[in-house]
Amino acid sequence: MNDADVSKQIQQMVRFIRQEAEEKANEISVSAEEEFNIEKLQLVEAEKKKIRQEYERKEKQVEVRKKIEYSMQLNASRIKVLQAQDDLVNSMKESASKELLNVSRDHKNYKRLLKDLIVQSLLRLKEPSLLLRCRKEDVHLVESVLDSAKEEYAKKAKVHSPEIIVDNIYLPPAPSKNNIHDRSCSGGVVLASRDGKIVLENTLDARLDVAFRKKLPEIRTSLFGQIAA
Repeated sequence: MNDADVSKQIQQMVRFIRQEAEEKANEISVSAEEEFNIEKLQLVEAEKKKIRQEYERKEKQVEVRKKIEYSMQLNASRIKVLQAQDDLVNSMKESASKELLNVSRDHKNYKRLLKDLIVQSLLRLKEPSLLLRCRKEDVHLVESVLDSAKEEYAKKAKVHSPEIIVDNIYLPPAPSKNNIHDRSCSGGVVLASRDGKIVLENTLDARLDVAFRKKLPEIRTSLFGQIAA
């Protein structure tokens, strides 16, 4: 083989190696570009996912805040409604309390009422000896009906007439503009056993409180309607 053939063969080998290198380089380049695109896509999707998660988190926070704010406003509204209802009911009770003052002003009927209250108290206590307390302005009326009240009680209970001492410590006076913030009593009596262990408050104010508590559900239904379960 002469030098020309050798040179020709070497050139062919060089072209082959160069072609193979170029093909390999192209493969590497294509592969690298594919990996880059895949990695870029993964990074983009990962960022998108983070953004969606952050948006969902903030959206939930907004919803929670909305619910809390709505609940607070609803509770505040309910409290205002309940307060308005209580104010109306209390104003009715205050009006009824003022009407009680008219009871004691009618001396004839009030005298009869005092007797009935004393008899009722005696029947409930059933004590042989008692202490009676009333308003200072009612002492003369109480003393005027005391004997007939004891007789009526003894007849109904079929017992001896009890001993009743009118206390010289009096119930508070009737409410007025001068004692609006002081303790007051619209009338009636308080009876107690002599040892003080049993006390029965049978004043007009106490009876109003009892009647009002019993009738309160009916009053609320009448004013505000039936409350849904």
